[in-house]
Parts: sequence; structure tokens; C-alpha cells
Amino acid sequence: MRLKDKVIIITGATSGIGKALTIRAVAEGARVVIHGIDKVNGQKLVDHLGKNVTLCIADLEDASTPKKIVDCALEAFGQIDSVVNNAATIKRSNLLQITPEEFTKTLTINLQSALFLIQAAFPHLKKSGGSVLNIGSINAYTGESSLLAYSISKAGLQTLTRNLANAHGVDGVRFNLINPGWILTDREYADQIKKGLPENWPNKLGPENIPFGKMSTPEQLAAACIYWLGDESKPFTGSIVDLEQFSIIGRNPEK
Repeated sequence: MRLKDKVIIITGATSGIGKALTIRAVAEGARVVIHGIDKVNGQKLVDHLGKNVTLCIADLEDASTPKKIVDCALEAFGQIDSVVNNAATIKRSNLLQITPEEFTKTLTINLQSALFLIQAAFPHLKKSGGSVLNIGSINAYTGESSLLAYSISKAGLQTLTRNLANAHGVDGVRFNLINPGWILTDREYADQIKKGLPENWPNKLGPENIPFGKMSTPEQLAAACIYWLGDESKPFTGSIVDLEQFSIIGRNPEK
């Protein structure tokens, strides 16, 4: 029970990494605010996990959403110990395709909403001596050419993490970030199908695609997140952790 009695907000938690982390956090004793925009799957998760979770459906493009999420946590559980900024939108576009509207949407959801959720939760995190865990991406270092806006947003999230860690260590609030590599989420599976891969593509990967020949799972990533949400990781702050199978940052150049 490494997170016993902690109240954790997790954005983008109705599927993928956020869902896996919610399940693991509850198993470790936490109470979780499940944020997302998928009410049906969110409610299924609530029904599965029971009284230790609450659902907050809200669009991160709306400037009022950070306060709404914080209010939801306080109403349900009366405190906030951690915030996990996991939610992200991924729309493929490159330099020649990207539009101002797409760029603004990506930065709003992936970066701006994280900043203002931290701002809204900060008084409560300071009171609890809490922590923020941002979920970045290995794309922050360079990124695929077709993930231009996404890569920029994750690079910004990385800088945000270190800036706030430097500014607010004196307040007793910690800020750390994990950069996942290639994770086999439902969204990633569907994305690769759209790109033309066969339905069983995850089973056809070799070491030329990924060193171990098998992608990492949301559950494996969730297990690693628990350390950074618990008291075991105190007093570490400002840490950028790359959870990746490739040893060279940026991997191989695109051909």
C-alpha cells in the first residue's frame, strides 16, 4: 500500500496510460479523481474500482476545467496529494500540414491545461507536501516529423517541470516528469492500423523495430509511476526520467 490515503488527480484517465495508472494507484491504497472526456468508459472504470474513485468529465480546452477538477477532488475526498498530468491529444501533422488551429489545440490540451491545473491545485499540494508527476514523451527531444505540435508540447512540459521544481522546492511541493517511449496503448494500436499496418502488428515487431522485440505496456509504465507518487521518492524533484528501450535519445534519423 505505497499510496495509502493519498488523493491523486489523474487527467486522461478513462483509457490508456491514465487508466492503467488509476487501477494501479487504487491497488496501492490511493483515492483517485478520474478525469477524462469519455463518460461511458469512465463510468465503467468507476463501477469496477468502487468508492475509492470519482469521475470528472471535463474538456481541457475549456479554461474553467482546472478549477472544476480541483473542486471535484475536494468535494469527493477533501484533499489533494498529487496531480498527474497525463492527458494529451495526438494529431499527426508536419511543418507543411500544420494549421494554427491544430497547433493551438495541441498546446492547450497538452501543456497549458497542465500548467493551470497545477496552479489551481497548488495551495492544496503545498498543504499536503504533495507532488506533481507530468507524463511527457521521448518525442520531447526531437520527435517524429509527423508529430511536430505534439513534440513541441512535450518539450514545453519538460521545461515546465524543471522550472516549477526550481521555483517551488521551498514550498515542499515536488515536480517530476516521465518520458515514455513507445507504449502499446489502444490509441497507438489504432493509429498504426490507420497507417497501414496489419491487425496483428504488435506480434510482428523485431529488434530492428524495438530492442526487446515487444512494446512496453501501460501497466508497466504505471508500475514505475507509483514510485514518483509515493513518499519513497522524496525529496527528488526536477527529475526527468526516460522510460525507453532505445539507449540513444532521439533514436535513429527518419529515412
